[in-house]
Amino acid sequence: MTPLEREDIEALATALYKIPKTLEKFGERLTLCPEPLRQTDFSRQAELLTSATETVLLLVKQLRNPKLEIVKEHNDKLQYLEGTADNLMLDLLRGLYAGDHDAVRVIALKDLYELLEKVIDRCRDAGNVIFHIVLKNS
Repeated sequence: MTPLEREDIEALATALYKIPKTLEKFGERLTLCPEPLRQTDFSRQAELLTSATETVLLLVKQLRNPKLEIVKEHNDKLQYLEGTADNLMLDLLRGLYAGDHDAVRVIALKDLYELLEKVIDRCRDAGNVIFHIVLKNS
């Protein structure tokens, strides 16, 4: 592969940095929540996030010996996961808004849900950067 250009390295580094940084914000905010909110089930988002981060890892590994078809397949998977996360977010918000919840609970959970969805967005963004790099160098 052609050595990566400085701009591409910077774009990739920035995109990858944002993934754990956003997840760190989620963790910080979760610890600020009252105990009952910390017991909220985030397993569906965690499954999507696990799949998204594993896919980003596969994409990063593809930078050594890139195969455009494989990179496109992984990037398409990230796009799908991001869409699934968006739909899940809408379902969770619908439940929050339709239920008889305390206003503080609604605000706190909405914030937490949005942060988790944003992490998956960040994974998609990193995938797009890698896909762009591979396309540019193929």
